[in-house]
Amino acid sequence: MNDEMKRLQNAVEAVVFASGEPVEVQKIAQAFAMNENDIREILDRLVVIYEERKCGIVLKKLGESYQFLSRPEYVEDIRKVLDVRRNQPLSQAAFEVLAIIAYNQPVTKSFIEQVRGVDCSGVVGTLCQRDLIEECGRLDLPGRPLLYCTTTNFLRCFCLSSLDELPELPEDNEGLAALEGLSNTDGVISGQISIL
Repeated sequence: MNDEMKRLQNAVEAVVFASGEPVEVQKIAQAFAMNENDIREILDRLVVIYEERKCGIVLKKLGESYQFLSRPEYVEDIRKVLDVRRNQPLSQAAFEVLAIIAYNQPVTKSFIEQVRGVDCSGVVGTLCQRDLIEECGRLDLPGRPLLYCTTTNFLRCFCLSSLDELPELPEDNEGLAALEGLSNTDGVISGQISIL
């Protein structure tokens, strides 16, 4: 790698580090007046470098963004030193709602409630407060119900680069058959979505 490429890689690394938040590839490419694929290649090279070093931090791809994170195996050490209080863990109901949204997004609250068979208003509110899900549009149906999808924070919390990394749903799951039967009831699949 020549000096100019090394300097560019270091500059991209510094930008992502300094941001403290996920940084979009497009934003970095615009700032450096470069092609997005070239920036993505630099970032992917940095991901490999940090993985090979096995140091305390990793560069994680989160959809079309990248962010530096602490390596998961050091969470307890970080908590001890920084006296970080453990967040209240998610309830079983919250995990169920999160799974329904992650695997079927975008979905309405009524879709979630049909799948679970109970009111989910409180759980949906909690997941929104924790920035694991967000409103992402409305259906073009009477009442224009809100649609929900997962966030970049969801990817970060579950150490996923994209939703494609979600584990496959089991084939013999009875609940899967119920989900498939409901997939068109909200009109989500039929393209009646309008973004906010």
